Amino acid sequence: TPEYRLSSEEEKEGFELLFDGHSLEKWQGNLVDYVPVDGYIHVSAKYGGSGNLYTRKTYSDFIYRFEFCFAEPGVNNGVGIRTHIGTDAAYDGMEIQVLDHDDPIYKGLRPYQQHGAVYGIIVPKHVRFGKIGTWNTEEIRAVGDHITVTVNGEVILDGNIREACQGHAVAPDGGK
Repeated sequence: TPEYRLSSEEEKEGFELLFDGHSLEKWQGNLVDYVPVDGYIHVSAKYGGSGNLYTRKTYSDFIYRFEFCFAEPGVNNGVGIRTHIGTDAAYDGMEIQVLDHDDPIYKGLRPYQQHGAVYGIIVPKHVRFGKIGTWNTEEIRAVGDHITVTVNGEVILDGNIREACQGHAVAPDGGK
């Protein structure tokens, strides 16, 4: 089982470990289809299925680092950010796409739907993943309106959500 710990620098900077490899105590929502298995969170939820997993705590600016692998071809998931519990993050808030986008079932996929996209809004650089079961690293950084996604050490998306929305989908008072 892998060991999960924050470095002393991360602790000083106020980082928080959301998953220790064993417990989902810092999470809420669908705790049936998202379960700890062998040090990682195994996802068995199906597309259009039974709900999402949410952090218990609310974050505004953050850096979210995680590892992922596609255990089977055609995996489709996402990381909802700045969204409300019980809504579709792709349309209420933002969803950073987690997708095996080169699988043949996604022929005809639009660029704003591929892995790393702020779904429907900002197009990332296309990533080529290794074979099924290969582990990858990802970092999602959200600071104000600026969203950066880094996969396997390469920045694939670096954009301003307010500029990308061109004035649409912002709070009525123009706020964040």
